[in-house]
Amino acid sequence: MWRVGAKLVVGASLLGGGAAGVNIFTSDDVSTAFNICTLVPLRLLRDSLTAATIAFDYGYSLWGLKEGSIEWSKAKHEVHNRCALRLQELCFRNGGIYIKLGQHIGQLEYVVPQEYVHIMRTSMLKRCPFSSYDQVRKVLTRELGGLPEEIFEEFDPVPLASASLAQVHAARTHDGKNVAVKVQHTHLTDTATADIATVTLIVNALNWCFPEFDYRWLVDEIRESSPKELDFLFEARNSEKCLENFKRLSPHIADYIYVPKVYWDLSTSKVLTMEYMDAAEITDLITIQRLGIQLSDVSKLVSQAFAEMIFRHGFVHCDPHAANMMVRPLPSGRKNLFGQKKPQLILLDHGLYKNLDFATRVNYASLWKALIFADVNGIKENSVKLGAGEDLYALFAGVLTMRPWNRVIDPSVDHLVLEGSDTDRSELQMYASHYFTQISELLRRLPRVILLMLKTNDCLRAVNHVLGSSLETYLIIGRVSSKAVSEAKIISSNCSILSGLSLWLDQMLLEARLFSMRIALWLLQIQKTLYYRTKKIDIV
Repeated sequence: MWRVGAKLVVGASLLGGGAAGVNIFTSDDVSTAFNICTLVPLRLLRDSLTAATIAFDYGYSLWGLKEGSIEWSKAKHEVHNRCALRLQELCFRNGGIYIKLGQHIGQLEYVVPQEYVHIMRTSMLKRCPFSSYDQVRKVLTRELGGLPEEIFEEFDPVPLASASLAQVHAARTHDGKNVAVKVQHTHLTDTATADIATVTLIVNALNWCFPEFDYRWLVDEIRESSPKELDFLFEARNSEKCLENFKRLSPHIADYIYVPKVYWDLSTSKVLTMEYMDAAEITDLITIQRLGIQLSDVSKLVSQAFAEMIFRHGFVHCDPHAANMMVRPLPSGRKNLFGQKKPQLILLDHGLYKNLDFATRVNYASLWKALIFADVNGIKENSVKLGAGEDLYALFAGVLTMRPWNRVIDPSVDHLVLEGSDTDRSELQMYASHYFTQISELLRRLPRVILLMLKTNDCLRAVNHVLGSSLETYLIIGRVSSKAVSEAKIISSNCSILSGLSLWLDQMLLEARLFSMRIALWLLQIQKTLYYRTKKIDIV
């Protein structure tokens, strides 16, 4: 194992030096090329040393221990923790794109050990590095043509929050509007180029040393998406298109979805000025409840909003982690049956979107419809259409739902529900470990747009888990995916009376089936409530 680590350090360092040297001679922008030339070797050396240390630690810590023994399990848990912390430190030291990578690792429950998921998920969203106020002033002066105190009536030098690519400051315009100003971290354009170069080399080197670790698709995706995420005007256009899609294609929930207004005269590719949102973060349960909003209503709204985007709009926000969603009471003041305020979901950070073409969107909707209704033939047919192949369709279903195949095809109404218990987590980790090679092959086969849907799916699952996943989440997915499939049939049909009648009957059968599932879920919830109350009484 240490030899592999040494080989990784030497080989990657030589490759990095060569790549940086070639870049400075081939780039049209000499200053950018020089930045890359100086950054790549340093970052690559840091990456390589971290990778080699991790490889050595695993080899040394588990050497001589019988796989599956208590000692082996304990040692593996400890080395997972140590190495996850090393990787976390690397991401923070390098910043930028590396933090994006760390955030992605935090969502890969079906691939990486739980220790990595936990450490990355709890740190990458909350501990991003900050730019100094002097750096912020320089960016604003260059982009908007004046100092913050000249452009704005008030500008708070202390940022509200920082993310991998930018940080946000509260401000007030000269006409009295409260705004949030998103300022890109300085020189990120240059470092992003270097980051992609170093990450590419490291991932390729890892794939050479360990062929089963094939995450080159992730680097390809970052290479494609980074320039878009670094252009805040692109993000602003995405936000407006997202809201327009809800008004045009999903008017029944359009009032429940909101994106901050963009102030175009105060925005550039590196500065984005938006309406300030006085709302609770989506996982701030205490504040949400204090606002008089029921958590289950929030969970259902999140599921509804993203089901509409994925299955009907085909224009999908692919970074819906907790820091990118907020909630507030619906401005109209409407309340639910229990007298609690209805929520309005606020979507932030619109830099990473994906378009699903018609065929992909319909096949993906058909797959989820089949998953909800435990339709084995439908699961296989649509998994194959999406690229999983006839040999890995069952695994694809398992990765999507985080359930083993026997649960996926179980006809019980709650067959896809994850309780989030230790048993569930252990089962998922065992499943991921046992099928690691096949999962890597599956990820290699699937189109990148579907890989982004997996990431989106994982982000939403994590948020809903904190909110207390509602059993109705799967009914919502079933309803919206089925509606998307029906709409596609209407578009594809010849509009004859017979085809229209057939579609109407399908819709009636679907509604009857969803109604029966809702009744079954209601009875199941009552049964669980009575069980836990009886158990509590027995303990007392």
